[in-house]
Amino acid sequence: MSDMPRGFVLFFLFVLGSCIGSFLNVCIHRFPAKRRLRDQLWALNSHSSGCPRCATAIQWRDNIPLLGWLMLRGRCRSCRLPISMRYPLVELLTAVLFVVVYQCEMPVNFWGGVETAGLSSFDGPQTVRTLQSPVLWLHVRYGLHIAMVCCLIVATFIDLELWIIPDGSTVPLMLSAVLVHTIFGQCWIVPLWFQDASIAATLRSALPEGVSWLMFMWDASPFAAQQPHLHGFLVSTAGLVAGGGIVWLVRIIGAYVLRREAMGFGDVVLMAMIGSVIGWQPVIVVFFAAPVLAIGVAILSLVLRRRDEIPYGPWLSLAALLLLLFWNNVWPMAERLFDMGPFLLLMGLVMTVLLYATLHLMQLVRRLLGMSAESEVQALEDDGIPIIYPAERSDPTAGLWDRSMWPGVRSGQGLSQSYGWRRGGGP
Repeated sequence: MSDMPRGFVLFFLFVLGSCIGSFLNVCIHRFPAKRRLRDQLWALNSHSSGCPRCATAIQWRDNIPLLGWLMLRGRCRSCRLPISMRYPLVELLTAVLFVVVYQCEMPVNFWGGVETAGLSSFDGPQTVRTLQSPVLWLHVRYGLHIAMVCCLIVATFIDLELWIIPDGSTVPLMLSAVLVHTIFGQCWIVPLWFQDASIAATLRSALPEGVSWLMFMWDASPFAAQQPHLHGFLVSTAGLVAGGGIVWLVRIIGAYVLRREAMGFGDVVLMAMIGSVIGWQPVIVVFFAAPVLAIGVAILSLVLRRRDEIPYGPWLSLAALLLLLFWNNVWPMAERLFDMGPFLLLMGLVMTVLLYATLHLMQLVRRLLGMSAESEVQALEDDGIPIIYPAERSDPTAGLWDRSMWPGVRSGQGLSQSYGWRRGGGP
């Protein structure tokens, strides 16, 4: 597409994005009905779409993205049941993001040099020379990033409604990202490791002799050039481990202090997926940007609804999207932090202690506001089986005889800790 008119390419991407958005609506609708990853993926081909009231199959002309909903005026052709506004919204959002991400990441003139590309802080195509041309490299990376955007859309809309993030929206891309990074070797936007030599030297002289050896120096550029495929694999797996690991650590500390689930297991897998695509340094930036984006909504929820919980997946997704769109503005500020190299380990330890103290402070504030230390789930009794309000997360085994279940199901819903305490054992 490098030699095609820019307007034609953008129009093609808009149409393609709206069609992909229609498929994402199917994922949003069908994934939550299944618990296992295999069943979620199989559900996509199980049957054709139909009206939930009259079961009438949707005709092909009604399935045209955006236009189909408008021609039907938002109602089923047979029974006139209202069709959710979510369907055209997801199609339009996906189509717009296909265009916007392309505009942000692709150079206007391919033959003028890749330095005009949006994600150009590290000159991957010229630093790492493999069989792939810069044009191919940029399109593969764009495809990988837009696939992540699609998964973020699915995870966001499901999490907003049901407070869960199904594996179908994260695990397939997470595994595919590692494979793509390994095959092409240069889909990264930040190399595996870099640091400022002057900062390392200054810290080495300032630290005690027993720990000064931690300020080592390693330049990853020769390694990336000589072993591009191994470097790509390490970039992706390091991002996977860092993204999932940092949320897992918060989850463990939060459960210990708050005596309940602080973050669901779905958030762990979501961040692991994001990290496998963009690498470990950018995913850490996403982790710290998400609370800044969510703080306003969290405060409103606490003050107006007296609830200290919000679905966190949408804010992680938004932070990852904004990082891609505004990379050249965000990265110069974040790069100063990563220039410190191994000193980041010490900073991470300090921030972990601060997190522990902050959560204790939050518990104190909740008590001062007269809020219970334990989250309460409003429920009604119907023949001895609790009926949980739709806005609440429900234990699928509530009111039933105990039965075995993969722990990830309850973890993804933020219920494993409370389930273990209720049963006096593990999840």
